[in-house]
Amino acid sequence: MSTEAPAWRKSSYSGGSEGDCLEFASNFPDIVAVRDTKTPTGPTLTFSSAAWSAFLPLPKREAPKG
Repeated sequence: MSTEAPAWRKSSYSGGSEGDCLEFASNFPDIVAVRDTKTPTGPTLTFSSAAWSAFLPLPKREAPKG
């Protein structure tokens, strides 16, 4: 296990000044960590590098109408 601290970066798709933001840290060899910027000391999700890479190219989906 690495003792290196996560190098958090804000997602370019985050919601601007409204606080709907995600940060991710990809400075570890095999995982990517994801957290909510509103609760930086809260829970962190971790994904394998392969799963994160597969997730990134997904097209942005519109919210359902109604």
